[in-house]
Amino acid sequence: MKKNIAIVWGGYSSEKVISEKSATGIYSFIDKEKYNVFKVKIDRTSWQAEARGCFYPVDKNNFSFTDSDNRHIRFDFAYITIHGTPGEDGTLQGYFDMLAIPYSNCGVLASALTFNKFICNSFLKNFGIEVANSILLRKGDTCQPDEVISRLGLPVFVKPNLGGSSFATTKVKESAQLESAVEEAFREAQEVIIESFLQGTEVTCGCLKTDKGMTVLPLTEVVTSNEFFDFDAKYNGQVEEITPARLSEETTLAIQQETERIYHLIGAKGIIRVDYILVGNRPVLLEVNTTPGMTATSFVPQQVNAAGLSMTNIITEIIETELVHFNPRQCYDNDHNK
Repeated sequence: MKKNIAIVWGGYSSEKVISEKSATGIYSFIDKEKYNVFKVKIDRTSWQAEARGCFYPVDKNNFSFTDSDNRHIRFDFAYITIHGTPGEDGTLQGYFDMLAIPYSNCGVLASALTFNKFICNSFLKNFGIEVANSILLRKGDTCQPDEVISRLGLPVFVKPNLGGSSFATTKVKESAQLESAVEEAFREAQEVIIESFLQGTEVTCGCLKTDKGMTVLPLTEVVTSNEFFDFDAKYNGQVEEITPARLSEETTLAIQQETERIYHLIGAKGIIRVDYILVGNRPVLLEVNTTPGMTATSFVPQQVNAAGLSMTNIITEIIETELVHFNPRQCYDNDHNK
């Protein structure tokens, strides 16, 4: 019997528009001869499953829904593609753990850790991973431009500490711009990170592990004429993405090995993507993304294609690995696994 797969998208942040694009991408990749596939949209007001063009409320008690033919459909697996809360920060992971429903990406701890850029970079720095110097501000903290500049210099990047897709991210070149940039970032999240500027080449590397072993993908080099890899560069075509990156074999291998090491250090599963700035030949970590974009032109699908692999096969491997190894005894009992 086919397993019922939920592609979970939406979320509570500005990134829900990107999540919708990723859900469409994943739906196109999943083997629908092997699985029954449904999109499930989660927002603050409702959870809805889409089936044959109609929408049905999801029962949060057991993550199921009843369609117009009175068929009661329970999901066997959740492919989470919410960029931001509650899908990237560990919240949904905890929910699915309690329901004993396997899911595609990192668990609660790894998701919560990587969602907080400042904490994640501080954690990885302890293991010798090089990161940019940074300052963390929480709601209510006062931004002191003179102190920021004395510690980090100019320019600096100001961005929400919890979030992604370059929403509310500003490259600040002058002291007078700093406070307004911090205010803008605070409108997106309760914490703001200010990072020192690093001049170099931006590269990104996807990595995944299934029962077939570890796969570290080719690198993508990011080239844009914009001030930085901002929202327009990411989603409005103002960028050149070169896969594989135009780097030496030695530098490529070093970044791939660093990515695999980070995968193990955070206790990842499924697909992650790690972003770096290459300063000379020295990779400096920008951030770890445990729910990378999955449109047809996103970095990971580009890298999979460059590696001569199939997104359909990779998603199947991720699903099957989790279905085999998920242990409901580690979670709360419920009628889903009786």
